[in-house]
Amino acid sequence: MAKEKTIYTCSDCGGETPRWLGQCPHCKAWNTLVESVAQSAAPSKNRLGSQHASLAPASAVTALADIDASDVDRTPTGQDELDRVLGGGMVEGGVVLIGGDPGIGKSTLLLQALDSMQRAGLKTLYVTGEESGAQVAMRARRLGLDGSRVNVLAETQLEKILATLQAQQPGIAVIDSIQTMYSDQLSSAPGSVSQVRECAAHLTRVAKSSGTAIVLVGHVTKEGALAGPRVLEHMVDTVLYFEGDTHSSFRLVRAIKNRFGAVNEIGVFAMTEKGLKGVTNPSAIFLSQHAEPVPGSCVMVTLEGTRPLLVEIQALVDSGGPSPRRLSVGLDRDRLAMLLAVLHRHAGVACMDQDVFVNAVGGVRITEPAADLAVMLAITSSLRGKPLPKGFLAFGEVGLAGEVRPAPRGQERLREAAKLGFSVAVVPKANAPRKGSKEIEGLTIHAVERIEQALDVVRGLM
Repeated sequence: MAKEKTIYTCSDCGGETPRWLGQCPHCKAWNTLVESVAQSAAPSKNRLGSQHASLAPASAVTALADIDASDVDRTPTGQDELDRVLGGGMVEGGVVLIGGDPGIGKSTLLLQALDSMQRAGLKTLYVTGEESGAQVAMRARRLGLDGSRVNVLAETQLEKILATLQAQQPGIAVIDSIQTMYSDQLSSAPGSVSQVRECAAHLTRVAKSSGTAIVLVGHVTKEGALAGPRVLEHMVDTVLYFEGDTHSSFRLVRAIKNRFGAVNEIGVFAMTEKGLKGVTNPSAIFLSQHAEPVPGSCVMVTLEGTRPLLVEIQALVDSGGPSPRRLSVGLDRDRLAMLLAVLHRHAGVACMDQDVFVNAVGGVRITEPAADLAVMLAITSSLRGKPLPKGFLAFGEVGLAGEVRPAPRGQERLREAAKLGFSVAVVPKANAPRKGSKEIEGLTIHAVERIEQALDVVRGLM
């Protein structure tokens, strides 16, 4: 008989300890230990025999040069934006973990993808632990998937799901959600750290041994992180996050980890009456439509994975009280305070008695420092009440010494801006086309080395 014992597992790193502690001894995080019940295996009958009786034989070792490393085959999901995030499609035996807020569209997108793959001839299976089969069928009809032949299994017991996977041998299976699954081998409740980890480990082994691609749907915490131990993210091949406001019709799917594609790649979707539809020109979402240029607005080109996106940065500078506020949405607030100090020290633009609000239009989050120059120019434009010229954009990192540093893949950013009709760009000198190279048609480029030079160029254009 297996014996039960109580252990405490860290929800961040997955480390275990036999007693409760305020701080995890492995990752040093506070208040992350969760009580769970583990079962130890029965004593081995060979323990009294030879010292090496219970040791397994050594596995075969192969040199890297002798391994045939070929590109993996990918199966398109029928959703171009989802294929972009996955790196081209689903990989045989790959395991994908997708998380997001409730009601944001995870189940809708996966059901649409399964239907497209089933119609293309791939055998599919949708395992639902949160809804009945009738509820899934009702959603399929609302999405216009009449006559869909996607196989549905309403089950939460892991052993039955594994038996079904072995019997059906689908090409792709969706587990919605991993927090509802439980194994009879553990006595803890579904959704506990031990159950989530054990179920995910079994499903991952099945995927690798059978070649079935498995998609795990995960819940998220209040902070937006995937619920359960962080070790769950290390088990899978790809981790996707659904982002966006449920009150908005646009959704972003971002790749946080991908062993078969680019990290931080995003897919842009629009929620319609017939489900999620891919957006072919996502830059249009992040650019506000102004009839005429307005003060405090500057367009930049950011990189999301391999895709350049044009995003409008808006700034509002208003008279503040004795404690002026600095607020940013979609940008780092601490970096905003640093940029205001650089703007004052090296360009003579003082905002010490002003409230400063900065926003990235469309709900996108910009983490790269290439937004520095656009933020500073938008703040200066709002403070002076003068709009930047029509068709103007800027990008570049600004250092504490006032220097403007280059952004990666600057030529791709400039070509994307020219394609969308922008005519004037202020960029770091290192990102400007070199002498003798082909110029970007229709785009006048002003190369600068310092923030003072950038402001002088803008004054001449206003």
